Amino acid sequence: MGLDLILRYFPDLTDTQRDQFERMGPAYVHWNSQINVVSRKDAENMYERHILHSLAIAKLFRFQPGSQILDIGTGGGFPGVPLAVLHPDVDFWLVDSIGKKIKVVNEVCGELGIANVKATHQRAETVDKKFDFVVSRAVTRFENFLPWTRGKFRQDMRNAFPNGILYLKGGDLSEEMKAVHQDYDIFDLTDWFKEEFFETKKLVYVRMVD
Repeated sequence: MGLDLILRYFPDLTDTQRDQFERMGPAYVHWNSQINVVSRKDAENMYERHILHSLAIAKLFRFQPGSQILDIGTGGGFPGVPLAVLHPDVDFWLVDSIGKKIKVVNEVCGELGIANVKATHQRAETVDKKFDFVVSRAVTRFENFLPWTRGKFRQDMRNAFPNGILYLKGGDLSEEMKAVHQDYDIFDLTDWFKEEFFETKKLVYVRMVD
């Protein structure tokens, strides 16, 4: 599975986007062999388990041009890099506390010509800027993740939905989300993707600005 899988769910890509997604999988497989950012088994399913999984956010939320997005604990660039290709007029700032993973992000973005990504080796707490949305992919329990986003949200809104957190996670979240007092929704990725991998995967949307 490669570009065809992405086109199955996102058929209206530009030629540039098609080219970037087509080259994204091989670029990640190459860099993953040198700097491990995903497991070997997952690397064999890069398009399904990482690229398409990241794009689940875009099945529900399309960001308006000029939006500012922070990806916390991005690892090798997920979900930020695939989302940046899909939203070339949106600025993405990807942070991770492990420097070698940020090296992979910068190498892949340079190789694919992705110009709307800034990737830095730092902890989320040290990012001194405000964003429309914070995105992430299962870096920790949500109650631990929430403090990392404190003070990170713009009060003015440019999108059709309130500024907040978009968090990709798997499994039963009912117990975990009891600690969250903000208004939130949980979406099943099987509403959009039919592959077996997505059966337990969810997207959590937490409104941080009214």
